[in-house]
Amino acid sequence: MAFVFPPPPTVGVPVHGTSDLFAVRRIYCVGRNYAAHAREMGGDPDREPPFFFAKPTDAIVVAPNINSPARIPFPPVTKNLHHEMELVVAIGKAGADVPVDKALEHAWGYAAGLDMTRRDIQNAARDKGRPWDMGKGFDNSAPIGALYRASQIGHPSKGEIKLDVSGKTKQHANLDALIWDVAETISYLSGLVTLGVGDLIYTGTPEGVGPVVKGDTLIGHVERCGSVAIQYV
Repeated sequence: MAFVFPPPPTVGVPVHGTSDLFAVRRIYCVGRNYAAHAREMGGDPDREPPFFFAKPTDAIVVAPNINSPARIPFPPVTKNLHHEMELVVAIGKAGADVPVDKALEHAWGYAAGLDMTRRDIQNAARDKGRPWDMGKGFDNSAPIGALYRASQIGHPSKGEIKLDVSGKTKQHANLDALIWDVAETISYLSGLVTLGVGDLIYTGTPEGVGPVVKGDTLIGHVERCGSVAIQYV
């Protein structure tokens, strides 16, 4: 037996300080996981459990170099593209129903990432009770920097997360403001699906999300976890 067409290449994220690549299996994203962002989006962080959505693996854009941002075409069919700066967790051990106190054993590494969102498309779908896929899972919607191994940096529970858009700081917070921390997020998600080696979890964005236009350069940083840098053309 043979494939009718050649299978697509495996998507890989570079591992900082090595020539290795982390092969990506699935991308999960957490919605409204910082209290101030939940409020700015009309949610109630005191009552809402975490919820998740997914992006396709080929939405990844490898973009670790702040001196040479990855150039990305501005996405079609949107007049309201938003930035969402995030800590990304890379899963290196499969598991289901993972207890919170064992969850960090499954976190292989961390990176800085962006969950780019066609907000107008997302909101239109939400208002009609339809899925968000075309607002979240479009081409090039998951830029990411290099992965930093947990064996070297530990498991960050606090530290600066920041995004500058064309030289102006738009998002600036601390990881300790996560409503559901990394261990809790892994545990909760693993109760919904079996996590696999190669999964990425975008853990949510702090307050300050806002629009991006063609020509903007986005430079994001997560303390101890590197940077992500893109430019829309």
